[in-house]
Amino acid sequence: MALRFPEDPLYQLLRAEKVEEFNQQKPESGVIDFHDCDFRGLDLRGLDATRINFSGCYFRAADLRGIDFSLSNLHGASIASAQISGCFFPANIDGQEVFLSVEKGIRMRMRKDNK
Repeated sequence: MALRFPEDPLYQLLRAEKVEEFNQQKPESGVIDFHDCDFRGLDLRGLDATRINFSGCYFRAADLRGIDFSLSNLHGASIASAQISGCFFPANIDGQEVFLSVEKGIRMRMRKDNK
């Protein structure tokens, strides 16, 4: 799988770490599709991650502290060595998946049964 670097203006705002601008320009409805995108090493603190498809994304060494991912799709995303203090992850991703992704770089798997 090759990582994507789309020309999407919203993606470019995040690549430039302009999180506040991104949050202001983000549409109020619909899903933003950032699947398989590269967010490695970025400071994304303060991001409104609601309704964003981050499936397959790489967040290696990114600063994700305090982000609420509970309404995001993180299936197959990797958060190796990321700073995740205060993050809220979707209920269908086990804590062990998050731990293994941070420590070993595995891609997180979402449960389909919502247990």
